[in-house]
Amino acid sequence: MSEIALRTITGVLMILTALTAEWFGGTAFAILVAGAATAIYYEWAKMVRGWGLKWHLCGFVFALLPALSLLWVRERAGNPPGSEGFELVLWAFIVTWSADIGAFFTGRTFGGPKLAPTVSPNKTISGLVGGLIAATLLGGIWAQSQDLHLAWLWLAPLFAFAAALGDLFESWMKRQAGVKDSGRILPGHGGVFDRLDGLVPVAVLTAVGVMAGLS
Repeated sequence: MSEIALRTITGVLMILTALTAEWFGGTAFAILVAGAATAIYYEWAKMVRGWGLKWHLCGFVFALLPALSLLWVRERAGNPPGSEGFELVLWAFIVTWSADIGAFFTGRTFGGPKLAPTVSPNKTISGLVGGLIAATLLGGIWAQSQDLHLAWLWLAPLFAFAAALGDLFESWMKRQAGVKDSGRILPGHGGVFDRLDGLVPVAVLTAVGVMAGLS
């Protein structure tokens, strides 16, 4: 099986799992989020072994904060509380996923100058642009179709850029740790941290947006 086929199958299964748990919300979503946060911290801890206690503490916060953000948005967003929770969590997923997928295929198709060659040699500027465009279009379409606050339409490219920074940060960590992937649990993708590095800042920023009254 080709690498792209394996990545696609695994990616589709992950998306279906996330959507199913988010649809049911409550305990199902909490279990999924808790499991993902635990996996992120476990993979982080392996990479920073020997780096000192502060890196382990940072990893704990790095895994916990987006988990709490997603759970809070799912249960509290909207008026009455929770009325827009599903829509906004899914918006965060759409922005992150479309930015990642758009960057992957645009970068492979057009190539060009590297985005950060000393950190992640495979990432290109064209991939970043493609990811931002994909996130803006799909995130905007979802926001408009669900009658979300207009601000979410304009925040999509900014949050997609934050997702790209999250991806680069994890790439930097892996380079410092001398590993290719954060783990091996996801065929064709590596570890859970590899797949959710971009969602971490998007989840936190989405919660900030809701706290600012954008729901």
